[in-house]
Amino acid sequence: MANPKIPSLRLLMGFEAAARHGNFSRAADELCLSQSAVSHQVQQLEEQLGQPLFRRLGRGVELTVAGEVLQRSVQRSVDTLRSGLGRIATYLDPGLVTLVAPAPLLHGWLMPRIGALRAAVPGLCPLLSCDESARFVDEIDVDIVISDRPLPQANLQQQPLLTDAWVTVASRSVAERLAQVPLERHPEHTGVVCSEHDLTSDQTAAVFRGPLAGFARHAIFDDTRLVLDAVERGEGIACLSQTLAEGGLRAGTLVALPGYARSQGVTWWMSRVAGEPRSPYVAQFFDWLAVQGAAHTEQID
Repeated sequence: MANPKIPSLRLLMGFEAAARHGNFSRAADELCLSQSAVSHQVQQLEEQLGQPLFRRLGRGVELTVAGEVLQRSVQRSVDTLRSGLGRIATYLDPGLVTLVAPAPLLHGWLMPRIGALRAAVPGLCPLLSCDESARFVDEIDVDIVISDRPLPQANLQQQPLLTDAWVTVASRSVAERLAQVPLERHPEHTGVVCSEHDLTSDQTAAVFRGPLAGFARHAIFDDTRLVLDAVERGEGIACLSQTLAEGGLRAGTLVALPGYARSQGVTWWMSRVAGEPRSPYVAQFFDWLAVQGAAHTEQID
């Protein structure tokens, strides 16, 4: 069976208002039309569909079975359309700037700084995404990207944001307990929690074969944010990136364990369209990130 031709939105909206009110006159008032115009729209729609949609009932109208089916479909479609238009209105906010970055960096490094960002750039509304597939700056959907290397894209302004580091951390209670015993006896008093990726990563695998080799593995996760949650709950110690752990370290829920070597991690890069961006907020956000990243790298050094 061939797909039926979809009637015009004008006819469907006239029908929807008449069906909702059960009265052509009230529908006409809502749509700022005459009653005869709404009646004509309904008549056109009935002719196109080959089905009566209303029957007269006193001063009003009631839906036929076909009308009831169509009303449910039109109402669902109108609700979806209104929702989409609402989202578009959000994206038209002149202060909206979309930043795409890895989830651990957003979670541990940027989120604790959101208050400072709002104070530094009044009017900015950051849309923060960890969508791994969005790695292309296009001035429409993505304004700024933070990644572990420069993007292979022309006409971008790209620069290092910060240099990360790996640090061994524990909750405050676990750290206090470990401080009472020699370093070599730490494995007797706690275990290690880690991500599956870190066990095989070039940057961290040596840590688990070396300083952390003697610790029992209490849990392995596929998301480093779960590792962070586990170590803050006192489930064991962990080797985490400084950016992920920074919020906890600053808040005091995490402690960097003395005696464990700190190693250099990845250098994060940030990218935006070169030249004049689509909005001054993009440049202000980008510049603010650069200042924060430089301060972070100095702190690690």
